[in-house]
Amino acid sequence: MIRSLPGRLSAGAVLLALLTFVVYVGVDLLPGDPVTSRLGPNTPPERIAELRHHLGLDRPVLARYGEWVAGLFRGDLGISASGRPVTGMLSDRVGNSALLAAMAVLLLAPLSLVLGLWAAWRRGGPADRVVSTGALLLVSVPEFVVAGALVLLFAVSLRMFPAVSLLPVGASPLAYPEVLVLPVLSLLLVGLAYAVRVIRASACAVLASPHVEFLRLGGASGRTVLRRAVVPAVLPVAAQVWLVTGVAFVGGAVLVEKVFGYPGIGELLVASVQSGDLPVVQALVLILGAAMLAALVLADLAVVLLTPRLRTGTR
Repeated sequence: MIRSLPGRLSAGAVLLALLTFVVYVGVDLLPGDPVTSRLGPNTPPERIAELRHHLGLDRPVLARYGEWVAGLFRGDLGISASGRPVTGMLSDRVGNSALLAAMAVLLLAPLSLVLGLWAAWRRGGPADRVVSTGALLLVSVPEFVVAGALVLLFAVSLRMFPAVSLLPVGASPLAYPEVLVLPVLSLLLVGLAYAVRVIRASACAVLASPHVEFLRLGGASGRTVLRRAVVPAVLPVAAQVWLVTGVAFVGGAVLVEKVFGYPGIGELLVASVQSGDLPVVQALVLILGAAMLAALVLADLAVVLLTPRLRTGTR
């Protein structure tokens, strides 16, 4: 497992580079002109040519891509079609989306572990059927559908939380916690369904193992079986699920943020794709891809750290 980490990191870096190239070229081939969209169709051709030259859009796409990659090593993500530095445009929004994902994961970890273990311990019973059926239904529903249902229930019918997450310019979402509730809950419900199913399946496999049977024959209580056999075996799998789901939350937030008008990367990504703002789209893809790569590496490390035989190198 440890020896596989450098290989996974190298493969991930290659995939990330390929992804950025494909997206960069693909967005460049989209119909429409970001300069014309910004200035309007009645702008004099001289002004359009001047702005295209200023943004570097009059150079070949491969040359621009190479310059963009070189700029990454200087911390420069390029200039948006609006003329603003991409780094400045992303700074607050990336933090806002990361906040949603972090809050959802903090709730996901204990809830999924408790529900997954409970369903496995009561497997075949009413509790297991309720948890498993609910998880199956939720995991098949897209985030934006869950978000719409939550708006109808908590914002329209009960009027407990705002239907949109509009914030004052420059304000932190933490200063307005009520706007975070429905977006976080939308991400949490779908992620919880997937995590519970994985943890339940892992726990059921452990409970059916000879080791657990030996403990039970020795007179161990249910609490002892959970503490000594089930939880230690399930934690590595659960940690992997939590880490990968956390990055998936950032990706899923693209739709959720659009539903709630939340000022994160999702809303910016949709607007940038529509306007053909290549530098912004490319930067967002890079951030999401790098986050997924980091999550996969951390997931491997979590398995090693939480599995004694892998940590010590014993079989």
